[in-house]
Amino acid sequence: MQRTRIDSRGSATVLDVAEAIVEVVSGRAGVAAALATVIERSGSAPQVVGARLLLRDDGVQIGTVGGGAIEAQVQDACRAALRDGRSRRVQAHLVRDLGMCCGGSMEVFVEFLQPEPRLIVIGAGHVSQALVPLARAAGFRVSVFDDRDELLEHPAFADVQREARDVDELLDGHLEPDDRDYLVVVTRDHARDERALAELLRRPHRYLGMIGSRRKVVAVLRRILHRERESGRPTPDLSRVRAPIGLALGGRTPVEIAISIVAELVADRHGGTGAAMNMIGSVIDRSAETPDAPDDAGAP
Repeated sequence: MQRTRIDSRGSATVLDVAEAIVEVVSGRAGVAAALATVIERSGSAPQVVGARLLLRDDGVQIGTVGGGAIEAQVQDACRAALRDGRSRRVQAHLVRDLGMCCGGSMEVFVEFLQPEPRLIVIGAGHVSQALVPLARAAGFRVSVFDDRDELLEHPAFADVQREARDVDELLDGHLEPDDRDYLVVVTRDHARDERALAELLRRPHRYLGMIGSRRKVVAVLRRILHRERESGRPTPDLSRVRAPIGLALGGRTPVEIAISIVAELVADRHGGTGAAMNMIGSVIDRSAETPDAPDDAGAP
């Protein structure tokens, strides 16, 4: 965490703070942030309900909740939120707790803000056309890469970043993922899928998935690992690779496959297992062990 640097624009307006929030959650700022909002005040507190302060994890602060000791305490809470990703409340009596002369009390809610996760989709065919709108609805910031301009004009990609590049062009300096990014390989042929997977294995990523049958996945991975050994490179880390991509939902159509992929992305994002939540069987078992008393129990 860097030291706080107050925004150089001086006293930030409501619009300044709102625009800064959008920059963070859209991913354009490239940082996470903590947003502090005054939710209650009494007496002669230094700020009104609704006043906001945004502290980014690169140290930039935009807005204020009043300055002085209360702002220092809120800044500490913001830094704590940036460390652990958890929201919290700050409550203080300005005289008794902080020794401020203005009196009154304040309560401030501090929430952790992080960018929408970036999903990079390599390939713009039928599965991609079904996948992208679902991923957008699930909160992913999507980029699509394919060398076929006509496919990139599909309505499914209207609101996402698009680049007309083939796999070799894409991997030649045009794609710079980081360790928070989700990468999905769904190109139009096995050779492109293999080239993309082989290269992306050595790039930072949180999740890397490739479409294909089990037979295809085995053959592709064997060839990639063989080439790595022949070149004297260490075995790549496969712990975050998913192939075949998606959860086993049994679907076959592009939409059904896309649903299984997005389900796996969401499970990874939130630490889920993808297992069914159904608990009917356990309820029935417990009910059999301790049956409820009949409705007329105790009646004369």
